[in-house]
Amino acid sequence: MPTLRETKDRIQSVKNTQKITRAMKMVASAHVKKAEVAVKSGRPFAMEMYTTFVEIYNSIPDKKFEPVRVENPLENFPVLLEKREIKTLGLVVISSNKGLAGAYTSNIVRYAEKLIKRTLKHNIKVKLFLIGQKAEAQIVTLSKTYDFEIKEIYSDVLDDFDIKSVDLIAQDLAKSFVSGEIDELRLITTRYINMMSYKAEQWPLLPVIDNRNKRVLKFFKEEFNIENDINYKTFFEQNSSVGQKFEPSVQECLKKIVPMYIVNTMYQAILEAKASELASRMTAMSAATKNAEDMIKRLTISYNKARQEAITLELTEVISSSMAKK
Repeated sequence: MPTLRETKDRIQSVKNTQKITRAMKMVASAHVKKAEVAVKSGRPFAMEMYTTFVEIYNSIPDKKFEPVRVENPLENFPVLLEKREIKTLGLVVISSNKGLAGAYTSNIVRYAEKLIKRTLKHNIKVKLFLIGQKAEAQIVTLSKTYDFEIKEIYSDVLDDFDIKSVDLIAQDLAKSFVSGEIDELRLITTRYINMMSYKAEQWPLLPVIDNRNKRVLKFFKEEFNIENDINYKTFFEQNSSVGQKFEPSVQECLKKIVPMYIVNTMYQAILEAKASELASRMTAMSAATKNAEDMIKRLTISYNKARQEAITLELTEVISSSMAKK
């Protein structure tokens, strides 16, 4: 049984830990609000970017394009629009760079594992691109069980990411697709729902065709209606295709819109993942703070009981000694 001193030291240790978890909860809470604003501000633009691309793409009857010669693979839109037989699937797994976020990273890795396992059953090769450090160790462990390749790890992007850093990653991904090394690319991210929940899911990225995740778009639109108290269709889509002309040509428009669409899709996916991570950390630190409070109460009761027993024992000894002298 622990001594009074040991119990008292343990209570102080738990209190110190509680101070840390409470501070981390407050920091995560402040950050998640900013991240939530960024996510919800970016969704209407992401939806309209997709809508604009589909309108331009559908305006071409035969869907045939002249080959282009460009240095930047992101601008090689005829190849980026080309749907081909899938022999190698590329997965871009977006995790985090920091821990203490509950089961956030484990949920992403578990989702990726299911997709890898299902893909390998169809005799399709899998290559992974990792964004964030925390999933790396678990993915490396998975590679000992499943036959896939970790193509690239982008560990520093999430610390202070912007559209330029996302553009560089998008160029690497487009290069792998244009060269024929990868036949299809998907993003594995977490869609932010609210402060208490998020959902791991996959977003199609390449080839760039009318294959956007319809459930995600539906969620974005429904949320837009609630947030702004206005119907998305009324606000954006009612006159979107009336009298549109593409100058100087549809091909030139696609040359600009396709890179923007790819980069913006990746940027929005990272925003969603970042907000989900912060929300998960806030929830985890809130639970840790509450658990620390419960532990302090239990230890305090144990300490008081032991102290009372010690006092009672001392009084009994004093009284017994006094009675013996009489």
